[in-house]
Amino acid sequence: MLRRAARIVGALLLCSAAAPLLAAGDAGRTPQPVIEPARAGTQCVADPAVMRRNHMDLLKHQRDDTVRGGIRGAKHSLKDCIDCHASQATGSVAKAETNFCVSCHSYAAVKIDCFECHTSKPRALAVGAAK
Repeated sequence: MLRRAARIVGALLLCSAAAPLLAAGDAGRTPQPVIEPARAGTQCVADPAVMRRNHMDLLKHQRDDTVRGGIRGAKHSLKDCIDCHASQATGSVAKAETNFCVSCHSYAAVKIDCFECHTSKPRALAVGAAK
């Protein structure tokens, strides 16, 4: 588990640090992740650099608080992340290669298992689809 977390952290650091190193004309280079912007007018719960490095730990901590302590709606809620970061085009964070979660996770070769149980769509779309 620790190795997986270290790989994710390393890959996310690479995602954030390598992008400025590549010029637009660097043909043949590994394509960088395309990170769609969050909804306009919203502020993330933490600095983007912190979220890139620590999002998995924050989500795990929140998961433990929710499952073991019944604490819902706290600062690092997966639902809040999805509500803000879902693509305008697909309405999801995990449907297409350019969606928020899939982009970096594909680049880092890390499997996303959140959406085997959780929806990858914002609450408004997920509720509307259930009707």
